[in-house]
Amino acid sequence: MQIDVYSPDSYTRGIPHEQFAWLREHAPVYWHAHPDGGGYWVLSKHADIVAVSRDFRTFSAQQGFVMVDDLPPDILEMAQNQLLGMDPPNHGPIRRAVISRFTSRRLAALEPRVREIARSVMARAPVGEEINFVDDLAGDLPTAVICSLLDIPESMWAQIRRWSDLQTSGSDPDLGGTPEEVTQASVEMGSYGYSLASERRDGDGEDLVSLLVNQEIDGHRVSEMEFASLFVQLAVAGNETTRGLISSGMHQLLNQPDLYRALEADAGKLPLAVEEMLRWTCPLHYFRRTATCDTEIRGQPIAAGERVVMLYSSGNFDEEVFTDPMRFDITRDPNPHLAFGHGIHLCLGANLARMEARIFFEEFFRAFNGIEPTGEPVYIRSNNIHGFKQMPVRLQR
Repeated sequence: MQIDVYSPDSYTRGIPHEQFAWLREHAPVYWHAHPDGGGYWVLSKHADIVAVSRDFRTFSAQQGFVMVDDLPPDILEMAQNQLLGMDPPNHGPIRRAVISRFTSRRLAALEPRVREIARSVMARAPVGEEINFVDDLAGDLPTAVICSLLDIPESMWAQIRRWSDLQTSGSDPDLGGTPEEVTQASVEMGSYGYSLASERRDGDGEDLVSLLVNQEIDGHRVSEMEFASLFVQLAVAGNETTRGLISSGMHQLLNQPDLYRALEADAGKLPLAVEEMLRWTCPLHYFRRTATCDTEIRGQPIAAGERVVMLYSSGNFDEEVFTDPMRFDITRDPNPHLAFGHGIHLCLGANLARMEARIFFEEFFRAFNGIEPTGEPVYIRSNNIHGFKQMPVRLQR
């Protein structure tokens, strides 16, 4: 079989399941050519992805960052200030600072606000005419939630989403821009985060910015520069991946109307259903690590400095872990999917995303009598982001 899991064109029809299944069976540690003339190792098995995620000493997120393409030195230095691009010991104090603001108690206190936002999103949605579910419904909730948490003025919300989209979907001509525009978006977004941190330093605000820059963890205070990079990560992750989860999850329910009706009738089924949506849609196809020393995976030698790419959207369909993996099962339990990564870099906003998706569907089923597709959805052209850019539907009240 011809394997090309690098080209963004390989993902314009969704997860390339046939290629991933071949890799899992025949070449679970696969050397893949890269357009720069080098190559990288592709991991397609759940167990290997988990093992590499846990072994941060051997497989570094910081050395080359988490994208398969090597970054220019100036951009790499900026990216390494993001939590997902840090190794211990730099990683620990800042992560603990953020985690302390995403406790179960705080999320429970946040739920009424998320529900209020969801209801306002549903109330504004046009009924009886064709809309793009991705932009007109699924994207509004996560943008509003993360911007509300950060106390960003509503006049800036569209700009935050635009900055985010440029950085995550630069390979799609409909969503991205030139490499210079993508870099500029990152710089401008980081600068905006820096200004927020500077304004709220030593204040008494209860927003997430104030809470992060005015606390001390292990003798460490988050600096304005550290927050600038953290802000980019929080805002981007808070937009793109949750939007993809909600829209792709709804698409799957529309493909199986009996499951739609089951969740509409019993919201108690939603927590397990959201986990299956995460496994099935997997908003990120991969992240990269860089070997810090000579090592091996499944007996395959890996040289120091070589790139190792963990295919989460392959691991989520590993036949050795998931019974009947190609069946969308909203009662699947346990469900050890990799949609949020694994190990020390497990997604900081995992439980927030779960709550947002659950509340979105609860409020959607209350607000509308039905939804019908009016055309085929269109995937983002990306080897990293898995989601739709177009999902035409019509709502009914």
